[in-house]
Amino acid sequence: MTNRSCSHFETLESVTDPTSTVCDQCVASGDVWAHLRACLLCGSVGCCDNSKNRHARRHWEDHRHPLIQSIEPGETWRYCFEDQYLVK
Repeated sequence: MTNRSCSHFETLESVTDPTSTVCDQCVASGDVWAHLRACLLCGSVGCCDNSKNRHARRHWEDHRHPLIQSIEPGETWRYCFEDQYLVK
């Protein structure tokens, strides 16, 4: 994670609410996850990179939606996959 800027956050007009409170892909396959992340562009919820399936990263790779936020209780950080930029 770097200290560079990220134009993706600068151009984000509105944030879409998370579509779920679980990683639906993990639930469908019978897997578990470590932490949940929500796409700020479409609201898709996926599991973090510490999880077996890394569904949040896969969402970025498949749909090129780079911005996520943690939806874990007490966490408010956001991250851009493309720019590797963390906003606390």
